[in-house]
Amino acid sequence: MPIHRRNFLQTIAAASLIPAVRLSGKSASEDQVSMSFPKGLAAGSHVGIASPASGATTSDIQGFINLCNSMGYKPVKGDLISNRDGYLSGSDQQRADEFMRMIEDPTIDAIICSRGGYGVMRILPMLDYGSIRDANKIIMGYSDITSLLIAANQLSGIITYHGPVASSTFNQFTVESFNTVVTAPPGDSRGKDGNSEYELPQFHDSSVTTIVSGVGRGRLTGGNLAMVEATLGTKYEIDTMDAILFLEEINEEPYRIDRMLTHLWLSGKLQTCKGIAIGNFKNCEAKGVSITGPTFTLREVIEERTKDLGIPVVYGLPFGHVKSKLTLPLGVQAELNASTKSIRLLQPAVSA
Repeated sequence: MPIHRRNFLQTIAAASLIPAVRLSGKSASEDQVSMSFPKGLAAGSHVGIASPASGATTSDIQGFINLCNSMGYKPVKGDLISNRDGYLSGSDQQRADEFMRMIEDPTIDAIICSRGGYGVMRILPMLDYGSIRDANKIIMGYSDITSLLIAANQLSGIITYHGPVASSTFNQFTVESFNTVVTAPPGDSRGKDGNSEYELPQFHDSSVTTIVSGVGRGRLTGGNLAMVEATLGTKYEIDTMDAILFLEEINEEPYRIDRMLTHLWLSGKLQTCKGIAIGNFKNCEAKGVSITGPTFTLREVIEERTKDLGIPVVYGLPFGHVKSKLTLPLGVQAELNASTKSIRLLQPAVSA
């Protein structure tokens, strides 16, 4: 059955009954609701492909369908595949309805968004975060899907997954990371620090650089920089207290990156992190002379905005708008090592 549109007052009232991950700004040990870990994927799992933002065609997602079939998963296409409504896959109500149907369908084990694009923020007040917590399913995507991942992680208290969308390219590195993070572990070993089974694939690229050395440990959170910034001042804004913050972006000039990072800094979000992992900022170098005049390089902007925070910072890690993607679970404890230029999960990201 389609859900009815919920107005903002109803959503705020309902959300007051749902325990957020952390609302008071205290440290994790003082005021953190235990997170729920979705069940990992296994042979026979049904994987729903939803379109809560822009649209994708069956051809766009065929690679992911083939991957599911090869791994013994059963892909389930949502009703909005190949649908269009301007730059969206459907109306706000249609997109919210499709997502909540997959959340509430007991035969669906995980939800992979078909693509990002634009539109998720428009449906955030229409989602039932209590039902999302009760269902406790894998929810995955990146780019525009960032705001959905953060909202479900913080308002529903479940681990969510910044990783490929169904229309992504699934090369060996991306598939290996995806499997490492979302495949059901051999047993419920949450909290076994440093378990080598949960090491993310190693990435070797000379463009990955250390901006500030050191090692930081904390709760993973983040995603697309524009989406993280856009929700500041709302009930969906990111909580960075004691976090390893990861950020990625595409098609933004350095001065725009500067503006967004400065907004996060002015909001106090960067100062409360334990480390910052900068991913691939695709097509974000200046294209000639900026409209503001002479420009800084992207590296100069990132370094200037982060170097005095006193925490490790790494630039160029493989997540975001790149073919070779890490899958990063929001809410899981992780370690950022600026010397080895790597992220390590300190616990499995799914339950058995």
